[in-house]
Amino acid sequence: QVQLVESGGGLVQPGGSLRLSCAASGSVKSINGMGWYRQAPGKQRELVAAITTGGSTNYADSVKGRFTISRDNAKNTVYLQMNSLKPEDTAVYYCKALLPWREYWGQGTQVTVSS
Repeated sequence: QVQLVESGGGLVQPGGSLRLSCAASGSVKSINGMGWYRQAPGKQRELVAAITTGGSTNYADSVKGRFTISRDNAKNTVYLQMNSLKPEDTAVYYCKALLPWREYWGQGTQVTVSS
């Protein structure tokens, strides 16, 4: 079992920044990769960024150059630094942990970009 707790969401103006955190607990040594996904109203959940245990990353085209995913293995935490936020980044952001036998999701944190 893995538990994921996200934090850091909120309301920010266009052009602003936020940093999301996802703290993992439980069987953390079995986690292969972690990622951030988002789901806007009426849309499907989509990958934002992912990172492997080795530190390899990949990003959605829409966030490249603006968002950065990182992880602190000592704290079992993954971060998503979001800069130059746009209204279209508004969504519920979810953290996912990938283990050999299944994936786990956090409860989500709301990010709203609006003036």
